[in-house]
Amino acid sequence: MTDAPTTPSPAPAPAAKRSHKKAWIVGGIAAALVVVAGVAIWYFVFRDDAPPAVDIEQASESVETKPGSSSGASSLSGTWTIDDSIGSFDDFSSAFVGYRVNEELAGIGAKTATGRTPDVTGTMVIDGTTATSVDVKVDMTTLESDESFRDSAIRNQAIETERFPTAMFELTKPIDFGSIPKEGTTVSVNATGELTLHGSTTDVTIPLDAKLVKSTIVVTGLFDIQFADYDIDRPQAARVLSVEDQGQMEMQLFFTKE
Repeated sequence: MTDAPTTPSPAPAPAAKRSHKKAWIVGGIAAALVVVAGVAIWYFVFRDDAPPAVDIEQASESVETKPGSSSGASSLSGTWTIDDSIGSFDDFSSAFVGYRVNEELAGIGAKTATGRTPDVTGTMVIDGTTATSVDVKVDMTTLESDESFRDSAIRNQAIETERFPTAMFELTKPIDFGSIPKEGTTVSVNATGELTLHGSTTDVTIPLDAKLVKSTIVVTGLFDIQFADYDIDRPQAARVLSVEDQGQMEMQLFFTKE
């Protein structure tokens, strides 16, 4: 008696193969969509898209790329004026003064609020290797951030630009460089003076970086501001969950000799 032939297992039905493959494809697409959605939410909602803080090297590039710039002066003595013809405010390569404040907004989360204005004027007087006078004036009414609601709010809240449209700094202690800085060399100094903000005047010492680039003195500075020192109340709005009780003032200035 012979054994009965073994019957081979039936091959999977083509329809079953297609269904299994389709499930993998659908799952892969769904996973990719979740990743894309997560990146999009981070980019448009939670990403802190504040422009980077002022930097002397970045600021110097505005002068280096300016057409017609001449080599640096052998003598710094004289009156230097803030030059508003360098760079563009659209990409923050021009002169500007601004603020940086950490805040938390409903539906968005924690972000760094940044507002800047290019409407800054002033002079610096240098005698030999000493800056004997620095006066800077800022039009606060033209501060602009990435949120129109914030720009509207500060007109009547916080720094109240409608009531106090001007901020000023006046040097009260000469800055001695020691020697004429070589062109392209960054010099770090402290500027001691009086800062007037929100109608209040306070003695401050501002750390600055300065560099002689061709015929321009480039100056950048970033320093802490305690709101209470200037009687500034934190803004209140349904959209604003919290705002720190301090911030930073930043500046990027270009001085050219008269």
